[in-house]
Amino acid sequence: MPATPDDYAECVLDLVNSIPYGRVSTYGVIAELARDLTGKGGPRTVGMVLSRYGSGVAWWRVCAAGGRLAAHKSAEQRARLRAEDVPFTHSGRVAMTLAGCPN
Repeated sequence: MPATPDDYAECVLDLVNSIPYGRVSTYGVIAELARDLTGKGGPRTVGMVLSRYGSGVAWWRVCAAGGRLAAHKSAEQRARLRAEDVPFTHSGRVAMTLAGCPN
């Protein structure tokens, strides 16, 4: 990936910025929306964009399918989501039926 975000990365960052406070989306949903706009990318590419350029956006509002948190940042992600009153299941996943965006 280039040192500065390309058009695809900018699209992903804009989509992540559009996730409302207290809501969560998935890498797959963001990838699908970005693909509709740019014609490229997938969930892993979204993860790479967030890893490289995501420090300025609410990266913690993006999780894996089924509400799984990012393995390497799960404690920080969980704390940030709890601060936004995002509901979790008993198994520790985000309750996507309640907090998923878009529904």
